[in-house]
Amino acid sequence: MNLYSHEYFMNEALKEAKVALELKEVPIGAVVVCNNRIISRAHNLTETLNDPTAHAEMQAITAATTYLNGKYLDQCSLYVTLEPCPMCAGAMFWAQLGKLVYGASDPKRGYSLHGNSILHPKTLVVGSILTNECSGILVDFFRGRR
Repeated sequence: MNLYSHEYFMNEALKEAKVALELKEVPIGAVVVCNNRIISRAHNLTETLNDPTAHAEMQAITAATTYLNGKYLDQCSLYVTLEPCPMCAGAMFWAQLGKLVYGASDPKRGYSLHGNSILHPKTLVVGSILTNECSGILVDFFRGRR
């Protein structure tokens, strides 16, 4: 596997999803990459923080902008295991995210249900990276909750 491949970085996001799973959070993970280097890692913390906005993407964006000491992520890529919701896509718009790479699609709550206009016009989108692995962890989680 190429060190800087989409699969490599999505596997890093999956590691974060597994941390969320250990915390009994919905297992979604994210990493922000800039110049082929991971500058932030995050996972869902909505239960832990009692905060409905504490999605993996929001946590990763905040950590990345803090790391860069600036509010724009136009030179960065965000890897996330599930297609972002409209709230997270809106945050990506304001951060002017350079590239969004996601694993599994979200046919119920994904941003794409509302069109790509939620994202910044310059944001490149790559979907379906390690889809089986990314959707599998979610399916198992929700199956266990029923």
